[in-house]
Amino acid sequence: MELESIPGVGAKTADALADLDDPERALADGDVAALARAPGISEGRAARIARGAIRRRHDDPGGFAATPRAREIHRDALALLQERTVTDYAAKRLETLYPSGVQSRIDEVRAFAREAMTRDPSEAVVAALADVAPLDSPSDVRVRDRCLATQDAETYAKAKEAIPEVSVEVVDDAQQLAELARGYATVVALDEEFAGVDVEGDVRVEPDALDNPVAVVPERALQFFATNRDRISAAAEVHRVAGMEAPCDLDALAEALDALDADGSVRGDEELDRLTTAVDDLDAAVSTAESVANDHLRDAIEERDVTIEGTDLLSLVERGAGVDSLLERELADEYAAAVEAARDHLVDALQLRDTEGLARRAFGDEPTYPVEHDEAAISRLREELTATRDRRAARRKRELARELAGLREAAQELVEGALQRDVELAIARFARDFDCTMPEFAGEGFAIEGGRSPLLDVSFAEVEPIDYAVSGVALLSGVNSGGKTSTLDLVALVVTLAHMGLPVPADRARLERVAELHYHAKTQGTLDAGAFESTLREFGELVTGVDEDRPVLVLVDELESITEPGASANIMAGILESLTDRSATAVFVSHLAREIQDAAAMDITVDGIEAEGLEEGELVVDRTPVKGRLARSTPELIVEKLADEADEDFYGSLLEKF
Repeated sequence: MELESIPGVGAKTADALADLDDPERALADGDVAALARAPGISEGRAARIARGAIRRRHDDPGGFAATPRAREIHRDALALLQERTVTDYAAKRLETLYPSGVQSRIDEVRAFAREAMTRDPSEAVVAALADVAPLDSPSDVRVRDRCLATQDAETYAKAKEAIPEVSVEVVDDAQQLAELARGYATVVALDEEFAGVDVEGDVRVEPDALDNPVAVVPERALQFFATNRDRISAAAEVHRVAGMEAPCDLDALAEALDALDADGSVRGDEELDRLTTAVDDLDAAVSTAESVANDHLRDAIEERDVTIEGTDLLSLVERGAGVDSLLERELADEYAAAVEAARDHLVDALQLRDTEGLARRAFGDEPTYPVEHDEAAISRLREELTATRDRRAARRKRELARELAGLREAAQELVEGALQRDVELAIARFARDFDCTMPEFAGEGFAIEGGRSPLLDVSFAEVEPIDYAVSGVALLSGVNSGGKTSTLDLVALVVTLAHMGLPVPADRARLERVAELHYHAKTQGTLDAGAFESTLREFGELVTGVDEDRPVLVLVDELESITEPGASANIMAGILESLTDRSATAVFVSHLAREIQDAAAMDITVDGIEAEGLEEGELVVDRTPVKGRLARSTPELIVEKLADEADEDFYGSLLEKF
């Protein structure tokens, strides 16, 4: 894919995206989280790039939400969906959903949404999703105890690229290879020419090492899974409780993850644990063993009366002998027992096996007091234990790394599947919470049955359902606070969601597929001359841009506030006439419906949200617009109420003016 061909992606952004492991996949999947990992790409920018890639794929010109208020409705719709996500990924992924007038894009999302609506957003699945997140690729893996060696410059370059975690060295001969072996615990020679070379140290000749990096650097796979262990485990739990088909054996994966510690080391290996403990506790065990021997010997001395005759004492002094000679002569058996107790303690405390003989040499047979260990023997024991531990750890690392490396792709699919399920569940919860249905695209205009807006500042259960249908242009009249603006919001929301490919909050909805939604919110106050002219130009461009190949829906809330009422009625009549001539669908909310009808050179449908009367000063309103009826105003209702309550002709004469 040519990255710069995506709308909104220039050369700099394309270079940043190219740094990703698989930018084409991220763009094709709309993976906002992955795109946001590119240098200098924010999450908002990533969402726009993903939408651009989708638009390119569907040859979508964009611009469906053609006005600020229409774009607000789209943002409100997204917010309702995002509030029902668990993961940050799902919230970002939903931002790739946008209203479109292109049938292929609508159908693509509709198919996804229909499937999503069958999902069960159970509490167990939602809870399991809490710890799921996109996988990270650790970039700080560095191994310093081994290196690669080669004589060939081309092989050197390939090795640097294939296995960047270890040092790569150029050597000319076996002597330089031997020098490397003195500085590294392990040297992996990549050239067959070194086969059979006798070099001291751990030198392995593996010409195929670059084809199997895990064998050289098992830490690569181990660190990846250690970093992502909790996320992978959570994704596996999502699959279990949701009954999803998993890409691998979840029990085998769990067992492999259980063998991995948080720092990337192997755990759960009893022999490795024994060796590690032995190395760590060696000094303490030696010290305790000395104490055991000395305590044993001290007790033996205290329990015995040792008598030395004068001639014997004189002989010992003449020979320069000390207490050691005395021990050898008088307490040889007791000393031997004390040393044997020290040896036994050392072996038992460290659970020594193959190195037991070396450990027993830590305390010599020559009598001495106090009993002391042989430092050279302990050093040899330490070296042997450490080497055995490291060999065991390296072997277990390679074994576990091979097992986990084979599961890496499955783990990726596992997490992606769980994250995708969160996106689906957000749509399912949205549809459930707002009693949604999939709309039908057919005919002209729109028809909504049992529509309820979730955008109102009341609980959804308290929202009164309405029915409303318009084909062509219509004026919507009604009392103040009767629900005219809320009706426009509902229509805009239903149309926006439908063109996003999503379910809508209604019992049934049928609508025409349009290229643009123009929703003009209520203007605050009369506009000055410049703003008034700008508004007229905007409507002029709108009217002239409408044709049969590019139908639009126009929603306007009280346009009369732009100028004086008389002029406003004339202007709106002219706009509605032009939209009718171009077969557009439009709903204008206005308190000047009668004046607009009078000013129009054609019949214009007027619908009304009827107020049934006043109760204790509060309007009683039927929120569903009545087709073909001009709704009475609030002042008319109040005058009528006063006329009914009083016998005076004053109120009756006022009522006749309406």
